[in-house]
Amino acid sequence: MQTQLFIDGHWTAPAAGGTFPVVDPATERVIHQAPAGTAADIDRAVAAARRAFDEGPWPRLSGTERAGYLRAIAAAVTARREELARLEVLDNGKPLPEALWDIDDVAGCFGFYAGLAEKLDTDPDEVVALADARFSSSVVLEPMGVVGAIVPWNYPLLMATWKVAPALAAGCTLVLKPSELTPLTALELGAIAEEVGLPPGVLNIVTGLGPEAGAPLTSHPAVDKLAFTGSVPTGRKVMAAAAADIKKVSLELGGKSPFIVFADSDIEKAVEWIMFGIFWNQGQVCSATSRVLIEASAYDAVLERLAAEAARIRIGSGLEEGTLLGPIVSRGQYDKILAAIARGVEQGARIVTGGGRPADRNVGYFLQPTVLADMDETSEVWREEIFGPVVCVKPFTDEADAVRMANDSRFGLAGAVMSKDLVRCERVARALRAGIVWINCSQPTFTEAPWGGYKQSGIGRELGRWGLSNYLEVKQITRYESDDPWGWYIR
Repeated sequence: MQTQLFIDGHWTAPAAGGTFPVVDPATERVIHQAPAGTAADIDRAVAAARRAFDEGPWPRLSGTERAGYLRAIAAAVTARREELARLEVLDNGKPLPEALWDIDDVAGCFGFYAGLAEKLDTDPDEVVALADARFSSSVVLEPMGVVGAIVPWNYPLLMATWKVAPALAAGCTLVLKPSELTPLTALELGAIAEEVGLPPGVLNIVTGLGPEAGAPLTSHPAVDKLAFTGSVPTGRKVMAAAAADIKKVSLELGGKSPFIVFADSDIEKAVEWIMFGIFWNQGQVCSATSRVLIEASAYDAVLERLAAEAARIRIGSGLEEGTLLGPIVSRGQYDKILAAIARGVEQGARIVTGGGRPADRNVGYFLQPTVLADMDETSEVWREEIFGPVVCVKPFTDEADAVRMANDSRFGLAGAVMSKDLVRCERVARALRAGIVWINCSQPTFTEAPWGGYKQSGIGRELGRWGLSNYLEVKQITRYESDDPWGWYIR
């Protein structure tokens, strides 16, 4: 485990010499002391990124040359797959098979953006048709500059990769600030950058607490673009900080995503996808389909089956074979989830199953998969993101009622619909005010497709070619093609 910050291609101690504890959520034990960066370290990192962009080779390399580095990073990640996955488990708590899947996605993401970097060399500049034949105009794409990337704790290395890979492909340089809850694999990305010979200053990694490291990064005047994934309240602060210098900003924020299940659905398949949509990664997923709407005639049957299957989920350490639900990431998050469940019950929700600590787990931030029912549409548990293994279930009367309930939210990240009537599924999918909609499934995520939401779920899109566009400026170049002078004042 790394004990220093990665700045300007070198490992360096924090300016203030501080550290902060990294806790294994399955044992509640401190497993490492991570370097605690402060504003002085952010200054050093941004200066290195600024120098690498303004004076260094990185933005001036061809896309093909940058792609070579991205593929080398992908290969290095694959070579360290088991090690990185185990670090994710120790840091985050998720089951090892899920962590291995995440690391495979990390390598795949770097490989995907290597391909898009190469296309920057081969795609011709866009020619713009003009009304005046004396002029010609084209559009070129250029890297945006220095990027400040702040990422969450639910998919530590993968969420970092969603920003680092396209930014590097575009020719940008970065300062990456991972969550203080899960800093371990982000620092290992620095070791991989060093291993593959990434030019100094192109990728800088500063771990630390939000107020001491995150806030100085968001307000730094030498940063051109802020890319943030996390909660809505923090996203507001990032957006406000960006406004001071009119920085470009992309935000991937929270959700309270609906899953509409019509009565003609296969109950077993519906329950399987409902559970995948809320209990994967302990429900710590921004797109989790945590509001389940079931057509009234099937409501009792689906709810009964869901409760029975949820109660059977095996809970344990992510390193224990057979574990399907690991611990919550931290004591703070664990307490927030329990408090949300308690407020839900106070406001009328009924606990169908779960709701507390498993009887056989006295140590660790373990929480039973929880199903709530009978809450009012104004209830906090129905309307606000809980970010844990808690699903809220309500009946609906008809398609219009389902769409109304689904869209009645300040969020709009994702949604899902299940029915054997595919025409109805397509109709409902288009009616949902969300950036991602799944039909007859929930949560599959592909690097090739755009990711992002409507309303308070964020600004911009990640992944696919849309993710690369986040880090590219659009420049118009217009030429005067005529031999004759132009302008009314020229005689």
